[in-house]
Amino acid sequence: MTSMKEKYKTEVVAAMVKKFEYGNINMVPKLEKVILNCGIGTKQEREVLGEAVKLLTTITGQKAVETKAKKSIANFKLREGQAIGTKVTLRGQMMYEFLTRLIHNALPRVRDFRGVKATGFDGSGNYTMGINDQSIFTEIDLDKIKHAIGMNITVVTTAKSDEEGRELLALLGMPFSK
Repeated sequence: MTSMKEKYKTEVVAAMVKKFEYGNINMVPKLEKVILNCGIGTKQEREVLGEAVKLLTTITGQKAVETKAKKSIANFKLREGQAIGTKVTLRGQMMYEFLTRLIHNALPRVRDFRGVKATGFDGSGNYTMGINDQSIFTEIDLDKIKHAIGMNITVVTTAKSDEEGRELLALLGMPFSK
């Protein structure tokens, strides 16, 4: 299997130039980064937060960081500086490796999978999708999991519109539903 970066350089750039009629190959949208985010919440124990950090670190191969509340909200019993989630930002080669594993290994393991929704674009060509269960990733030992932790995966591109971003991800192999 060729790497996703090679596929981008050889196939995707040519197809995007042909479809959108760019004047220069540097105008073709690129992948900037992939962000994985687990929001744990405030009522969960500290143990769940530690498990989420280990989970994201195992899946991505990069140390996850805890995210903290920016301000206090009394109705949610939230205090400023309290840890409420974890995140990992992937760039470069690790980003391409993670996307390859996500598209070819993890997503086909989702029960009744018919493709990811094409409505997850934000208007600027960036795509966000949610995963309810971390057990679709083959890197995780299912015997050691105590809590089901979901996550959001955001793919940030340099595309100017949703149409360009959708075409870029589709050419890279993202299985959008019909």
